[in-house]
Amino acid sequence: MSSRIRVGVIGVGYLGRFHALIYSRMSDVELVGVVDSDAARAQQVAAEAGCRAFASGEELAPHIDAVSIVVPTSSHLDVARPLLAAGVHMLMEKPIASTLAEGEEIVRLADEAGVLLQIGHLERFNAGVMALAGRISKPRFIEAHRMSGFVARATDVDVVSDLMIHDIDIILSLVNAEISAISAVGTPVLTPHVDIANARLEFDNGTVANVIASRVSERTMRRIRVFEENRYESLDFIEQRIDTAFPRERAGEAWPEVVTERVEVEAVKPLDAEIAAFVASVRSGTLPLVSGRVGQKALEVALNVKAEILSRLERGIR
Repeated sequence: MSSRIRVGVIGVGYLGRFHALIYSRMSDVELVGVVDSDAARAQQVAAEAGCRAFASGEELAPHIDAVSIVVPTSSHLDVARPLLAAGVHMLMEKPIASTLAEGEEIVRLADEAGVLLQIGHLERFNAGVMALAGRISKPRFIEAHRMSGFVARATDVDVVSDLMIHDIDIILSLVNAEISAISAVGTPVLTPHVDIANARLEFDNGTVANVIASRVSERTMRRIRVFEENRYESLDFIEQRIDTAFPRERAGEAWPEVVTERVEVEAVKPLDAEIAAFVASVRSGTLPLVSGRVGQKALEVALNVKAEILSRLERGIR
């Protein structure tokens, strides 16, 4: 591999365009080209990012070392297959696939080709999440809210695949145990898919997580709260602030006082951090923070949550 890693982006719609622009600004990366089903869009982004527009991933593959796949989830396997066969390292937007079987095949192809596969669970690179993870040891109860108003984008999927999967992935990274039970409820509101959902995840070490996701709310909320023995941590994703509460003994008093502290987190741009981490993994050959297997596990839990919701809806249980 040359001193500059040669990269490409397949799918340069709203999010893929940002991938291309970020790569174009990196000193240790050469953005070779972009691909999109809309040839005019590919040409437009290529001109903006200072690279070539290619007709297909197969045409791009011989010229690159690594690629971002930012196409609809249902197309992930078909788009990834020829690039993985060509030995191209891959950053694939979340979720890894639409089905477990397709996700497993993508992971298998990456392993077979001996390439790195990173899944774009963007919130794992949120500075607040990374700071929170360093403060947590044995969570007992976790509560996550991810709520926003309606936007006419990503409405081809349900809110579990669109939003809740972020918090599922974060929770799985904080709890070092297997899930023993899942219960969930949800309903469509504005789209044919589930637009608001609540899931309860129980782990075999006793930890419980309650996760709420909505894309039809009046106000935006991004928050996760973690309860441990004698400690509470609350992260506001938007404000990039962690609030902590814990007991402290008081001389001569029967009961300790509850001390509260606030930690302001230095914000970073998560997509920049995610792409920089991918490039660093490609350069060093180290396993990505969110590997294909990690992405596959998040997908498995999300699909189980969705199945539980749909089962309840079919039985008329709201």
